[in-house]
Amino acid sequence: MPEETEAPSVPPTESAPPNPAAEHNPAAASSPAAALDSASAPHPATTPHPASAPHPGPAPVAKPGSPSGRPDPRPGAPSVEPAAAAEPVVAPVVIPVDPGAWGRIDEAGVVYVRTAAGERAVGEWQAGDAAAGLAHFGRRFDDFSTEIALLEARLASGAGDAKATRTQAAALKDSIPTLAAVGDLDGAATRLDAVIAEADAAIERASVARAQARAEAIAAKEALCVEAENLASSTQWKTSGDRLKAIVDEWRTIRGIDRKTDDALWKRFSRARDTFTRARGSHFADLDKQRLAARDVKEKLIKQAESLSTSRDWRETAAAYRDLMTEWKAVGRAPRDVEDQLWQRFRAAQEAFFARRNEVFAERDAEFEANATTKEKLLAEAEQIDPSADLDEAKRRLRSIQDRWEFAGKVPRERIHDLDARLRRVEDKVRAASDAAWRRTDPEATARVEQFRARVRQFRDQADKARAAGDARKAAEAEKQAETWEQWLRTAQSAVDG
Repeated sequence: MPEETEAPSVPPTESAPPNPAAEHNPAAASSPAAALDSASAPHPATTPHPASAPHPGPAPVAKPGSPSGRPDPRPGAPSVEPAAAAEPVVAPVVIPVDPGAWGRIDEAGVVYVRTAAGERAVGEWQAGDAAAGLAHFGRRFDDFSTEIALLEARLASGAGDAKATRTQAAALKDSIPTLAAVGDLDGAATRLDAVIAEADAAIERASVARAQARAEAIAAKEALCVEAENLASSTQWKTSGDRLKAIVDEWRTIRGIDRKTDDALWKRFSRARDTFTRARGSHFADLDKQRLAARDVKEKLIKQAESLSTSRDWRETAAAYRDLMTEWKAVGRAPRDVEDQLWQRFRAAQEAFFARRNEVFAERDAEFEANATTKEKLLAEAEQIDPSADLDEAKRRLRSIQDRWEFAGKVPRERIHDLDARLRRVEDKVRAASDAAWRRTDPEATARVEQFRARVRQFRDQADKARAAGDARKAAEAEKQAETWEQWLRTAQSAVDG
């Protein structure tokens, strides 16, 4: 059977699928391009015949750089897959190479490729004419060039892993010395060098970006740690607790930190959160103790309030309830599940007492209003008294009114002053008339008036005698003494006259 053979290649790293047109050197299939094309090798007939030789169909013509479908890889051919493509890379269009410009087949069927280093045998062609053989090996180069173009497109788009792209580009370049294909191998090597250089640059950029992202992520988590440490001493339990929960959610969204650093930051945050949690737990534990103690105190206050609820000592008991209320407020709150019940019991005892007191006070107020009406009538009678007409009758009527006034009883507090003031004015009027009458009949006062009048006459007589004797000085002194005693006389007389 006619066969094609290839130049020796590197030892295979993985087995290739069987090929009916087995090549003389199985190691050649281990190179990326050879493996790609192992399934595309022509299947010559047992008897060579020109008509049976494979003829390449017309190659699709497309503008360089325009999108085009990538040829399906042949079975067993290694493919260059992106490690992590952000989006699918459109397969570039590769213009088929003119194999005649880069190689030849001699009379013995040996296929050669021309490079800057000279010609190199890449295989044998026994299945047909030389043009078909060159076309076959040219298609192999086209496939190889397509792999390079895919790597170039992947780098240009930023898709995938630059490290994986570099590794694949290096593997393709390493396969060029043994590549069983006809085409611009030197140009392919130059392109791969450019891919490797660009991949190195992309790797460096990615490393810088990762370092920056890592620094930003560390700074963000350190800021959250600082915030958590500030919250650790807070006593705003609800607000601070909610914020710490939110920090945990925010923490999970920050990525890109190495495990060692991330673990250290998490421990730092956890310490702050645990400090807050312990303080909050201690606070509420103490609060629970205080509330239990408050419950016991309030139970005692309730018993006192209930014991006072039947008292009829209105003033003292009302004051006692005020004191109990002050104590109740000072104690603080009991546990939530009993606080309302305790308050209702305490309030019920108070209300029972004050309801009874209000009922009694309402009855008393009605009685006091009736008393006030009685006193209004007594005042109307008292205000008719005229002591100037008959003082003794005025006194008698006033005493009668005063007796009935006391018997009438208490009146509403707000009316006491007005009613008492009106009665007092009547009493003052009668008392003034009585005092005036007494002064008019007082022997001592009358005698004093006569004494002063006699002294006035005495000094008047002395003045007259002195003037008659021509003693003006003595007359003036006597007149002055007479005037003084006359003033005293007028005062004494007015006291008697009232």
